[in-house]
Amino acid sequence: MAESHTLKTADGALYHEVRGSGPALVLTGAPMDAKPFAALADLLAAERTVITHDPRGIGRSPLDDPGRDSTPELRADDLAALLDALGFERADLLGSSGGAVTALAAAVRHPARLGTVVAHEPPVLEVLPDAARQRAATDAIIATYHRDGAAAAFAAFAANAGFPPPEEDGRAPEPEPTEQDRADAHRFFAHELGPTTRHVPDVAALRSGPVRVVVGLGAASSGLLTDPTSRALAAALGTGPVVFPGGHGGFAEDPAGFADVLRRVLDRDPARD
Repeated sequence: MAESHTLKTADGALYHEVRGSGPALVLTGAPMDAKPFAALADLLAAERTVITHDPRGIGRSPLDDPGRDSTPELRADDLAALLDALGFERADLLGSSGGAVTALAAAVRHPARLGTVVAHEPPVLEVLPDAARQRAATDAIIATYHRDGAAAAFAAFAANAGFPPPEEDGRAPEPEPTEQDRADAHRFFAHELGPTTRHVPDVAALRSGPVRVVVGLGAASSGLLTDPTSRALAAALGTGPVVFPGGHGGFAEDPAGFADVLRRVLDRDPARD
């Protein structure tokens, strides 16, 4: 059973949920809120204290200044604030998608607070050989949002990321967006997508620091933009990606299978890596 809390921060509030007991494990996304991680968190709470949250400016985590950008560095500092509030000196961390970029920033900014960091499919476009082209594509998606609205921007974003349209993969049409959906979409396109995809991982610090960094990749993510970003980052770190079940959202598609792999990663002796 999740306990819900809200932490007042210097520039807003952070909604978060806590399950289980034992060593701390944080699950984080961006722009994903806590909801898609619920099933995975329930499974892992049998052996850990699992912390999920809505990232800054998303869902139930309002900002005092809604116009402030959401950078990986600010989101990393939020994670440290959550650990402080909950009384944990250290935690393991799983970040997925934009949350994986948050996790990479956290490993550099708060290395004493983290044990193992799993960056699952980080959209770190700057590590790609065609980074300039990808940067321009992201700028075009953001411009589409400001010109044509969220639906057109999401379609352009999905096409660039390699996701098929709903009619091609059997997904039901998206429901009519709520007011919160519209607010979250604005945060994503106007204040989060650019800073997240422009983040340049500090590979030297990640390789030499005390945090064990593991790059995760979905077994069904071939053809997605996060496949080459994950592989390139893992290669830069001198490792290979760990394959997780499912695709970009494997933690929600197959939470039991995802939990099994995550447990093995977290329980592995770093000295053997």
